[in-house]
Amino acid sequence: MIAVVVPVYGNAGTLEPLAARLADALAGRTWRLRLVIDASPDDSAGVAHRLAAGDSRIAVTDLTENVGQHRALAAGLAAEPEADAWVSLDADLQDPPEAVPLLMDRLDRGDVDAVFAGRRGAYESAARRVTGTLHRRVAARLTGLPTDAGAFLAMGPAVRSAVLTAMAEGAPSVVLAVGRSGRPVTSVPVARDRRTVGTSAWTPRARLRQSLGSLHWALRRR
Repeated sequence: MIAVVVPVYGNAGTLEPLAARLADALAGRTWRLRLVIDASPDDSAGVAHRLAAGDSRIAVTDLTENVGQHRALAAGLAAEPEADAWVSLDADLQDPPEAVPLLMDRLDRGDVDAVFAGRRGAYESAARRVTGTLHRRVAARLTGLPTDAGAFLAMGPAVRSAVLTAMAEGAPSVVLAVGRSGRPVTSVPVARDRRTVGTSAWTPRARLRQSLGSLHWALRRR
């Protein structure tokens, strides 16, 4: 059983197509979609609960305080203990649900415990792309992560367990928690699109602060 965990903030307009596209992509597989509403200011919670009422494979976690993408992901992972594998992806459709089988097929080969969807495509601004590339290269040197690793990934039980432990101990991101797990990981290329609907809770300054905090955490645990 595949548990797909999606943090939601300002994504009322994309949740229905996300669920529909995921159902098409995972046809023939057993799956569950966990939507984690990160105190979203729009009607994301209402849309999510309507989807859950119409499909028993969809579940909702409502967070009363905005905790950010990675804490929301950790909450969703913790809420799905019965799965055999877990996938995390964004709710704004930059992460294509159609790529989930690709990640699962690579994970099912059994030689790695997590598979990242390697970023491809001009889905972000030039400034964010430069900052993100630098951050990922430094993180890769500190943790052994692929340089194109991001929060769209599939993981097995060992990595999920390590991620939950690391996040409970103060890890700043699920991605770095995977890198510090000591488990073998890899990436496969996946093209992304620019966000067309929805918002992000992260300003450029907040993203920079998150990056610096993440790198400091990884450096202290070398």
